[in-house]
Amino acid sequence: MTIRTILVDDEKLAIQGLQLRLQPFEDVEIIDTCSNGREAIRKIKTEKPDLVFLDIQMPGFDGFSVVKGVMEIEPPLFVFVTAYEEHAIRAFDANAVNYLMKPVDEDKLADTIERVRQRLSEKKSADDAEHLMGVLSEIAPDRAADFSCEATAESTDRFEKLINVKDRGQIFRVEVESIEHIEAAGDYMCIYTGDNSLILRETMKDLERRLDPRKFQRVHRSTIVNLDQVRQVKPHTNGECFLVLDSGAEVKVSRSYRDVVARFVH
Repeated sequence: MTIRTILVDDEKLAIQGLQLRLQPFEDVEIIDTCSNGREAIRKIKTEKPDLVFLDIQMPGFDGFSVVKGVMEIEPPLFVFVTAYEEHAIRAFDANAVNYLMKPVDEDKLADTIERVRQRLSEKKSADDAEHLMGVLSEIAPDRAADFSCEATAESTDRFEKLINVKDRGQIFRVEVESIEHIEAAGDYMCIYTGDNSLILRETMKDLERRLDPRKFQRVHRSTIVNLDQVRQVKPHTNGECFLVLDSGAEVKVSRSYRDVVARFVH
């Protein structure tokens, strides 16, 4: 599968450098380059790429404005490339595949391309399944309903039971059920169990996809909680609250996520 890619940066040397670093990836086809946000929005809408490497700091329309500008179509995958680390949280909130610092590290770029391949593969599988269900619904609606129930049951088995975490030169095998909560810290996830904490290099979005959403829910833009570990809900000011976990740890729930938690915590 060819990954049709557009590079966006107002610095010509930055685009040339990224083109050079992407050459070893034979499945990455650079179909166009853009030097500003307005041009990027236009090219994304017309070319419909699979992937966009996007600078954040650009005159006029910045990188986040580009993302907002293409939301009316099915957007491509975005990788933010910038010299400013303080934009990392906003990048992940924008559902970016990754956030790369300039100059781009070759190992991190390879990791990013692998994430892109995985996401595109998952998207194709989901699209194929949706198409199959549509055809099946037309020719055999009773069987389609049965198939839907079977697919739901199978989907619960795809979530991780164990997560391997390389931390401090060692590899830890963490049982997912033992995880109390997870906090984002830039490019890393802090995983907390009842008696330990470990650091995993992975984005919040990627880690969320590996966890069963019936048990693991986002309660803050940078926090995921295992709802099976919640023992008490403590109201707080301004519509916020705290979840008290088995270990006694307290996790803040922001107002924008309170309704999500309320559906699971009774």
